[in-house]
Amino acid sequence: MKAVRFHEFGDPSVLQVEKVDTPEPAAGQVRVRVAATSFNPVEGNIRAGYMQGPIPVALPHTPGIDVAGTVDALGEGVAGLSVGDPVIGFLPMAAPGAAAEYAIAPADALAAAPTNVPLVDAAALPLVGLTAYQALFEHADLQDGQRVLVNGAGGAVGGYAVQLAREAGAYVIATATGDGLGRAKAAGADEVIDYAVTDVAPAVEEQVDALVNLAPISPEQFEALVARVRNGGVVVSTTAWMPTPGDDARGVRATTMYVRSDANQLADLVAAVNAETLEIVVTERVPLDELAALHAKAAAGGISGKAIVVV
Repeated sequence: MKAVRFHEFGDPSVLQVEKVDTPEPAAGQVRVRVAATSFNPVEGNIRAGYMQGPIPVALPHTPGIDVAGTVDALGEGVAGLSVGDPVIGFLPMAAPGAAAEYAIAPADALAAAPTNVPLVDAAALPLVGLTAYQALFEHADLQDGQRVLVNGAGGAVGGYAVQLAREAGAYVIATATGDGLGRAKAAGADEVIDYAVTDVAPAVEEQVDALVNLAPISPEQFEALVARVRNGGVVVSTTAWMPTPGDDARGVRATTMYVRSDANQLADLVAAVNAETLEIVVTERVPLDELAALHAKAAAGGISGKAIVVV
């Protein structure tokens, strides 16, 4: 089969298209004929060698954390799935990924694919959708009628966060810039602040119950945003390379989150897509052979929104 792999850590040029053996599923695993995977920023960091501690991949490594495709073969003991089933999933980050014609997935990481979008586009949902869901409802415990500030809402995670928060009955203030402003508005944000031209903290006129930070900001900017969280509120951040500030004196809790695979939550997200209360937004589609170019584009800051890789 054809796969993209890298044999050493480095810049995007280490990604090579190769012919490799088709993998066989072990017990509890499924082989998926891949329709598409996606690009996630963490994959650029893995390729560059920055994540060898928390995500110790073995070389050569095939990237592609998200997968959308059809079940091709079942390992021993797998129940509830059949060959030909369209599925999506969030694969283990350290395992060989889905930038290949076939990928191995834990059966318990897969959910039925949405029925009302192209299967390739469904690859844009798992990791970023789960990140948004877990940030809002596991870590921030967002409730109907609360106010939430989503900082960095123009990106892929932010778009889902805005949609999910609005559907849950929250009042959503979103920050974005450039093309992301339109995406945040389209996702349903009640207020959108252009952080490139506006000092965000003073623009948040009424305090919020939760701050969800999805973007790199300075410690001073972060502290200013935390001040706009009400007493007893919560700050959730996905920027694990920098501390997440809270405010103990006011009971403002701080959490740095790490997304995990959860097939039940993913099934809930798929149900929302099927019910048309959650929209999958894809901003770019590239063929598998151009994955290295996509990594280079991302490294130069050229990806806005969610890019999928069509296999």
